[in-house]
Amino acid sequence: MRTPDPREAGAAAGAAVGTLLRRIRRRQGLSRLRTGFWPIVQASLAAGAAYLLAQVLLGHTQPFFAAVAAWVCLGFSFDRELRRVAEVAIGVAVGVGIGELIVELIGTGWWQLTVVLLLSALLARFIDRGPLLVTQAGVQAIVVVGLPAAVAHDGAFGRWTDAAIGGLVALAVTLLLPSDPLRRLRSLALEATTELAETLESIARGLRAGDVDELGSALVRGRASETVLADWRDTARKAEEIARVGVNRGQRKDIHALVEQAVLVDRAMRSVRLLARRAPTVVGPDGTWPDVAALTDEVARFAGGVRLLASAVGGGGSFDEARSLLGEVAAAADPHVLGGGDLRVASLAVLMRAPLVDTLEAAGAEPRAARESLPEL
Repeated sequence: MRTPDPREAGAAAGAAVGTLLRRIRRRQGLSRLRTGFWPIVQASLAAGAAYLLAQVLLGHTQPFFAAVAAWVCLGFSFDRELRRVAEVAIGVAVGVGIGELIVELIGTGWWQLTVVLLLSALLARFIDRGPLLVTQAGVQAIVVVGLPAAVAHDGAFGRWTDAAIGGLVALAVTLLLPSDPLRRLRSLALEATTELAETLESIARGLRAGDVDELGSALVRGRASETVLADWRDTARKAEEIARVGVNRGQRKDIHALVEQAVLVDRAMRSVRLLARRAPTVVGPDGTWPDVAALTDEVARFAGGVRLLASAVGGGGSFDEARSLLGEVAAAADPHVLGGGDLRVASLAVLMRAPLVDTLEAAGAEPRAARESLPEL
């Protein structure tokens, strides 16, 4: 029988990891596509409608800035706060208006561009403290000065009126189709918490089969989840800021809960990644595995509890089932019992305890109750 070539084994392992990463990224990409589909459709339709309105109402032949203003104001996510959209709309109008005025008075060139940018930003800063307003005013002023030929099509201030039309269309869309911040948040919460469950399931499979490669895949999966976890955290914080003025009290409460859960699930994932990294250390120098059956069963039950948690945070349902199962797993997380007398296995049981507390808190348990559910060491 031919002796295995370490280089071939390494190449095969690398290919397997690459395949896993591509599959994870493809799934995350499809999730982003699902959550961003309707906002992009709305913004695209708004840009087209603004272009058409400028043509019909103003008689402009190429109302480029109407479409630009509508698209820039709406963006491609559900996080549309009326104030933010208004900031961008005003910023676009200010930048285009100042740019048009300067081009008419002193022409174009590097120093004219400098003057336009300076005046637009200062005026925007005077109007409001919002950074988006200042940024958009400057950007649009630069574009106007850089594209002077377009003035000839629609008159001296044609681009300013186009930008105003685009901003008004964007404001109308924001008012008539208000966003639901919980929809995006719950989608991200479901995806991120499912990543945690799948990482735990991969660890359980690796321990049950004595497969170090599967444990390596669990670590890769846990690391690859950082993108969606960060997206959930950032979106949750942004939604909480918007919720202070933009949604009803019931939504504020739910959004605040999702902000806290994002932090807790992220913290749990960090601990689970450590568990995946340390799991192969239970293998002896001669390649033999200790008895990890009891530990494996609890890791699998832990994954099941996180699956229930994912369903609850994603659907806004009850956390009772998740909290009950996670509490049972926490009560069984005794290193003396799960370790079976082997310190290496017992150390893995210890590593389970922190993420169990975090997920219990995410499922609605009080911090003290979550800690007390663990057996004493």
